[in-house]
Amino acid sequence: MADAFLLSVQTGQTAPLGPEEVPSAFVKTARQGPVAVMRLGLEGDEQADLSAHGGPEKAVYAYADAHYPHWAQQFPDLASHFTGGAMGENLTVAGLEESGICVGDIHQAGSALLQVCQPRQPCFKFALRHNNKYLPKAMVRNGFSGWYYRVLRVGQLEAGDKLILQDRPNPDFPFTRLVEIIYHGKATADEIRRMAELEGLASQWRDHAKALIAAQQT
Repeated sequence: MADAFLLSVQTGQTAPLGPEEVPSAFVKTARQGPVAVMRLGLEGDEQADLSAHGGPEKAVYAYADAHYPHWAQQFPDLASHFTGGAMGENLTVAGLEESGICVGDIHQAGSALLQVCQPRQPCFKFALRHNNKYLPKAMVRNGFSGWYYRVLRVGQLEAGDKLILQDRPNPDFPFTRLVEIIYHGKATADEIRRMAELEGLASQWRDHAKALIAAQQT
């Protein structure tokens, strides 16, 4: 974690996306200087569809810069697209990937305190953004989901800030395993029990685990 830092910071406003002009804030613009981090996200960042995006457990979306060469190799015709912000992320992170974090990890960035709570589930807007219908399926296959943060402490951050691990409440529940469970729906009975009470996990997934346990008991 010592070398992890924010390579760039992006925010976006709602605008028509793709040939069908679907309202979306997927397209992000790099910000210079400090950006305020509020409970529901970065100042100046919007979500067009609040039923699927935004909220306290999807407040800030981070993506590993290390994945972009893979995307460029897999989709060479889109290689020029795959730079910071291409996934619609707020934070493009250097020195850290899904394999280096655990569910519930607490990171400090600038003066803000952020908690890893769930992976991104790719939707059709990812395909619209880059005009390629195969991109969401490719993300499910490769598991390069990025991660959502909830905001534990408001503050400010900017490109160049270190991303510092402050606490790891679940060292035995790697984030990559959560991605596999959410993307492919296969969890052991023990994992389902853990998820129902897992500190830091997004409430929708804790509730999902509780529902599965209840169904098994009927």
